[in-house]
Amino acid sequence: MKNFGDIMKQAQQLQARFQEAQEKVKAVEAEGQSGGGMVRVTLNGSGLATAVRIDPSLIDPKDPGMLEDLLRAAINDARAKVDARTGEEMAKATGGLPLPPGLKF
Repeated sequence: MKNFGDIMKQAQQLQARFQEAQEKVKAVEAEGQSGGGMVRVTLNGSGLATAVRIDPSLIDPKDPGMLEDLLRAAINDARAKVDARTGEEMAKATGGLPLPPGLKF
């Protein structure tokens, strides 16, 4: 069995890797799109929208539902991409060890 000092050193190294991964996650940006690219949404690693672009030809006051659906689809696409990228960063930090369910950074 390893001595307590070695265990503490490993825990500190793991904590440092997690902090580094958290910083990388914050820097992640992903663009989701729908409508053949006519609606684009960019989200950061925290899930906040940093940009929304809508082709003007989609803006029809008589049919707001279509634009709402396209916007929702673009947001969901971007969210899936952010989740995948942040998962990759956390996997690097943990050396591929799975995190307990519900544990997010």
